[in-house]
Amino acid sequence: MNVLLPVLATLIWAASTVVNRLSVGVIDPAAISFYRWLTALLVLSPVLLPRAWRIRRAIRPHLPRLWLLGLLGMSLYQSLAYFAAHTVSATSMGLILATMPLLTVLVAFPLLNTRPTLPLLVGAAISFVGLAWLLAAGDLSSLWQHGVGLGEGLMLLASLSYALYCVLVKRWQIPLPIWESLYVQILCGTLLLVPPFLLASSMTLSAQSLPLVLFAGLFASALAPGLWIHGLQRLGAEKTAVLMNLVPLFTAVLAIGLLGETLHLYHAVGGGLILLGIALAQWQPARLPVSTRP
Repeated sequence: MNVLLPVLATLIWAASTVVNRLSVGVIDPAAISFYRWLTALLVLSPVLLPRAWRIRRAIRPHLPRLWLLGLLGMSLYQSLAYFAAHTVSATSMGLILATMPLLTVLVAFPLLNTRPTLPLLVGAAISFVGLAWLLAAGDLSSLWQHGVGLGEGLMLLASLSYALYCVLVKRWQIPLPIWESLYVQILCGTLLLVPPFLLASSMTLSAQSLPLVLFAGLFASALAPGLWIHGLQRLGAEKTAVLMNLVPLFTAVLAIGLLGETLHLYHAVGGGLILLGIALAQWQPARLPVSTRP
């Protein structure tokens, strides 16, 4: 059961990537981003709002940092993914997001004063070769000539945004209970999404978009973090972190089964190199604790 719950969390996050693609043409990206976190906020409020209110004096000094964490981990990360879904397949999105653990370690160098190890440097090189192969669809010359596509660039920025979020969580170590801290971040992230929501081309929820919003809000944003936190507490950060590599695998399976996407050779080669590089990079004495993924 200890392993099953975080594995279920990775399955939910993989399904959320498929939902990103299903939302294309059904609901505006800014609208689903806002509705998603608003749903999670409303579901969590009955339990967490009273608890957060009781420690409001302890929360107040940390609000600037909680606002920034809400921006990086909730507002930017998922919003960029919704916009990227317009031009990137769910399979490719899942594989690009697989670079997140490695990006987290790389971002930690300047912010946490960590030292790179040889396995990490080799792993980083292999992963970025895999990423380049994936972005170029197996033709590296085209990547050199035409550059990275807009959707792929947005997904890389989404991964970088969440990597920075994880590093800042480690750097600051805000002395607040985990759930209360996460709740305030969700509140801040939701408020930051109001301006783009008001500028969205359409704010209307339909019979098609409502199930997508509910899945993203109830399962990917509210339930999955709880399952992941349970895994962290029972298994430890190192054993739980390895399970995150299941996300691109689950994403590919769901994308093929539900969206009819085709798994190409460049997906297998690029994704395999990315995961191999991450495995090599994890051969080091100390790694970052894994934060909850929204």
